[in-house]
Amino acid sequence: MDKKKLKNGIEEILKDKGKRKFIQSVEFIVNFRAVDFSKAENRLNVDILLPHGKGHKEPKVGVIAEDEMGTTAKKAGADLIISPEQLPVIAGDSSKLKDIAENYSLLAQPNLMAQIAKNLGQYLGRRGKMPKPLIGKPEEMIKKSKRTVRIVSKGKYLPVAHVFVGTEEMSPEQLFENIEAVFDVLKKKVPEGNMKSAFVKLTMSRPVKVM
Repeated sequence: MDKKKLKNGIEEILKDKGKRKFIQSVEFIVNFRAVDFSKAENRLNVDILLPHGKGHKEPKVGVIAEDEMGTTAKKAGADLIISPEQLPVIAGDSSKLKDIAENYSLLAQPNLMAQIAKNLGQYLGRRGKMPKPLIGKPEEMIKKSKRTVRIVSKGKYLPVAHVFVGTEEMSPEQLFENIEAVFDVLKKKVPEGNMKSAFVKLTMSRPVKVM
């Protein structure tokens, strides 16, 4: 991907952003060719740490843990603590399930992963929202989780990746480095020669081709 073209594309969408009643997201879109995403080995399911985070749209972090680990995670900045006893209750509450899947980045105490899979796996798994094991220092994991985006092949495995990379409030340099981080990870999964085109856009703007 040509760096100058990417920089120019970012500057173009920010220049023409107009005035909205909300802060627009910046999105990076990659179209692939000659890749069969119906094959499990080709499907995308990767986490990418954005160097400059997500701006004001950082997600809340939910931690599934018990006893001391739950207390430690709360002190480390977790927005929601879910105990193992709550899992069956949440599994039977569609509105709560939807809220957790859409609004939280999830981490979990490793020894609870089997219980989580049993109770929430069917719902979260289909959406690429299964929690990551909470290993290491909770504070570091929670901070990383807020700055991480996940790319997952969805639906009929269409040959496209659509990624949130920041907001219109961020500088062009920050957005450029976030997009570069996404592109570098994608290249490890899909050769650059199989990337047909790439675009940047704001929530309400037209796409601008950068590759």
